[in-house]
Amino acid sequence: MSGTNTSPPATARKRFDFAYSVRWNLFLITTGAILYSFSVKSIALPQQFIPGGLFGLGSLIYYKTGWLSPGIFFFLFNLPIFVLGWVKLSPRFVLYSLYAMIVTSVSFELIHARLDIHEQLYAAVACGVMSGLGGGLILRSLGSGGGLDIIAVWLFQNFNIGVGKVYFAFNAGLYLFCLTTMPLDLVIVSLIMVFISSVIVEHTLALFSQRKVVFIISDHSDSIAQAILDSMKQSATFLRGMGAFSKREKNVLMTVVNNIQLKKLEEITFTHDPHALFIVENTFSVLGSSFSRRKIY
Repeated sequence: MSGTNTSPPATARKRFDFAYSVRWNLFLITTGAILYSFSVKSIALPQQFIPGGLFGLGSLIYYKTGWLSPGIFFFLFNLPIFVLGWVKLSPRFVLYSLYAMIVTSVSFELIHARLDIHEQLYAAVACGVMSGLGGGLILRSLGSGGGLDIIAVWLFQNFNIGVGKVYFAFNAGLYLFCLTTMPLDLVIVSLIMVFISSVIVEHTLALFSQRKVVFIISDHSDSIAQAILDSMKQSATFLRGMGAFSKREKNVLMTVVNNIQLKKLEEITFTHDPHALFIVENTFSVLGSSFSRRKIY
């Protein structure tokens, strides 16, 4: 394998530095945390829905006792967890997560709004979409929302227990307990809300991370690679290939682009070689170079 250019262009480096700057991460966390708090305070709380995770546990205690509020319970539950995180995980991840937890708790207490959605199913959909978008924005940062995120990461690193399994086990126990104390319809609609939220989280992360891996097989791969470097300011890599029928070696050009760049790359390719083979594959995790930096826990 040989690379045409191993260092990212200056514009890509600037984009990379901005995406991982403190300002950008704080913006993502602040926006996501406020959106999550608004959805829970204005929709889930009036409907008495049970969100997943520690906020859901705090909500359940609040509904049954009237003590404090779900936001304060969420803050209190997180305190010992952050002690564990500070000792076992990276300071950067913990500090960003601590900021997310504080903004979530404070904004929940400060928000005084109620969306009058009379149909429970509609309310579950609306709350699931907003909370999922908020949670996805937080997870797109270099931190997390705190709570189960920190426990799940620690268990994964030390005992190889999948993050999804931790969430599933906790929420399964939470909703099984809810079945003994709450109406069945309310538990079901809460599950619908959490399911929609998890789907939106995945789509929000994909919106930021989705890339296209493109393989170009052409007798003019050198000129195509140069055009990519010159006009798109995008690096590319040559892979050595051999035709199964002709037994002739040729370069296979590989590059990674986003959805916006894909059409331009297609035009460059077929302008230089109308007979080129243009292969596109979806990918959601591209780390290094000018793309994404690995999230260190």
